[in-house]
Amino acid sequence: MQTIQQQWAQCQTILADNLTSSAYRTWFAPIVPLQFAEGVLVLQVKSQFVAEYIEQNYIPLLSAAIIRVFGQGTRLEYRVLIDSTSGAGTVLPSGGSQQSAAAFINRQPKDENFDAQLNDLYTFDSFVAGEPNKLARTAGLAIAKQPGYTAFNPLFVYGGSGVGKTHLANAIGNQIRTNDPHARVIYVSANTFKLQYQDATKNNRIPDFLNFYQSIDVLIVDDIQYFAGLRGTQDTFFHIFDYLQQSRKQLILTCDRPPVELKDIQDRLLTRFKWGLSAEIKQPDYLLRKNILLSKMRRDGITLGEDVVDFIAQNVRNSVRDLEGILASLLAHSTLTDQEIDIKLAEQVVSHIVAIQPRTITVGDVVGAVAEHYGMPEKAILSSNRSREITQVRHVAAYLCKELTKSSLTEIGFKMGRRTHATMLHSVAIIKNQLEFDPALRQNIAQIEATLRY
Repeated sequence: MQTIQQQWAQCQTILADNLTSSAYRTWFAPIVPLQFAEGVLVLQVKSQFVAEYIEQNYIPLLSAAIIRVFGQGTRLEYRVLIDSTSGAGTVLPSGGSQQSAAAFINRQPKDENFDAQLNDLYTFDSFVAGEPNKLARTAGLAIAKQPGYTAFNPLFVYGGSGVGKTHLANAIGNQIRTNDPHARVIYVSANTFKLQYQDATKNNRIPDFLNFYQSIDVLIVDDIQYFAGLRGTQDTFFHIFDYLQQSRKQLILTCDRPPVELKDIQDRLLTRFKWGLSAEIKQPDYLLRKNILLSKMRRDGITLGEDVVDFIAQNVRNSVRDLEGILASLLAHSTLTDQEIDIKLAEQVVSHIVAIQPRTITVGDVVGAVAEHYGMPEKAILSSNRSREITQVRHVAAYLCKELTKSSLTEIGFKMGRRTHATMLHSVAIIKNQLEFDPALRQNIAQIEATLRY
């Protein structure tokens, strides 16, 4: 009596005779026959993608070979190995006997009570756009329209605490569910995922754990850095990641640092984190901080003087959460003490949350900011080069040094390449004259000044 391996070898011979060598080696040579019982042949394949590709392109030939060797009425099932350690896997019936693997996945009933664990307040409408988050936000909008079908899979969003990573991740998930209410979107912190995995291991429910996460359309994992050093959690997440990615499901990951700086994370995971787009959300600049304040004021019906808004935006630099905390504290103080929210109260409240340190701008600061703005080396500004372009930028630097530093023109000239007081005076006069009729120059100087002040 022939073994299942011998029978499958006969099928492989038939397949090899009817396919190109490349197609055979790619799709059929790696298949492992697992079981033939009660008229059902179970073949192990590397991934759901392989099963779906075979179903779409080779099922007539495969079905003919199976019927010839195993007999009429044989049904085919694919088994996708998910965890090699535990042997856990997912079985997909073949369309040659029942229905395609893709249809099998898609036919699973949508649970109307499925808890996405998303924060409904975190939407794109409440996510204030700015230069520090432009790339990540743009990618998020594209993903929300076509999850799993953009080049941004996975989307790896990184940045410091409080810059808006969690808000953006939730906004993407909420927008996807708005577009498709049946989409299985789930937000989970890395720590919660770890605890779920440990509970599943303890209670021998790893297959259920895997099956749940394999059914997800959009998986959002927050603070992925907390997987560091957790080998079992990383192994399991690796298999879930591969399964979802190959199934064209969307993965969104957030982290406090870029993939290259992660420690104690398996190389195979780090490689996959880099497959899609790594987008940094930087600390909010002055303009974004101010716009965030104005947005939250509109949302909460708060009215603050422009001087108060400017003061907060100038001094609360690191975190959006700090901005929210400042507004809440101002409201509380104003309500409890029946005191108007003015600059004095703002200084009092802000000083208890962040250290207010008046910034002293130096000539070096100005030259560096001007050089960066115009894309020019600092040494060119300080050199004796008299080309028109460099001379104009040098004039701008001299003007801003006069406006923003406490240095005299003699000191400024000395620090800008040992130039004389008269030379600096001439540069300042030229820029003052140009500002009267050159709006582009006014805009450039305003941008450089904002960079230096805020």
